[in-house]
Amino acid sequence: MSYREKYGRLLEEIAEEADAVAMKHFRTGDLGAERKGDGTVVTLADKAIEAMALEKVAASGLPMNFVGEETNQEVPKEPARDGRPRMIIDPIDGTEEFSRGIPTFGTLVGIEENGEIVAGIVSAPALSRGARWYAYRGEGAYRSGKRIHVSSRKSLAEAMVFITGTGPRKDPEARVRLRRLADSARSSRAMGGFWQHMLVAEGATEVAIDWMSKPWDLAPLGLIVEEAGGRSTTAEGERTIYKGRFVSTNGLLHDEVLNFLR
Repeated sequence: MSYREKYGRLLEEIAEEADAVAMKHFRTGDLGAERKGDGTVVTLADKAIEAMALEKVAASGLPMNFVGEETNQEVPKEPARDGRPRMIIDPIDGTEEFSRGIPTFGTLVGIEENGEIVAGIVSAPALSRGARWYAYRGEGAYRSGKRIHVSSRKSLAEAMVFITGTGPRKDPEARVRLRRLADSARSSRAMGGFWQHMLVAEGATEVAIDWMSKPWDLAPLGLIVEEAGGRSTTAEGERTIYKGRFVSTNGLLHDEVLNFLR
């Protein structure tokens, strides 16, 4: 059985209902927004989407653990070691934007087996007719049913680079390295969140960097980029979602980008 056959229906059902919940609250003023202990925003939609996903996992009959931004008290630091698949979900990535009426938010879901993300979906209902990206290990990457591929640009001087902010305040050397990378590119932008990585996957840009991220911020992103022909690693070159400093590229520029960041 392929990963799509195994998990595709569950992921699509979660994405469909998540879109409906998010758009019910988006730009209505009915957010129930509040600040969590770490200063980030959580809304009624975040909580409802995560609860819905947990219910669907339970109803699916699949033997699967569950990790969610609003459910888990601790951030997982490594893949599961008990042999069971697990779902990792960010019910609304970009909650700050969502709470301000900005459409660059989405639901991110990845399924991990034996330390690898093997299925993933990103659904952004407020973007251009409801954008949805998905991939299953070994089966390619897609946006709204159409196969996508990374760009073929081979030079950083020709590339567009997206970076989340200017790097951590407590790491001035990292800020300098990020600035040098941005200055070496054809052009650079600051966007953040899932969308910059999806732009790499569909060939619109060549490099996306999230310097500080948690596993649920990243779970499906690397898989989609890889299945589109690119690469996603940490700034140190590790293929993991558990160490932050996440870098996606079209693959052709990856080593050059990492050399700037190391």
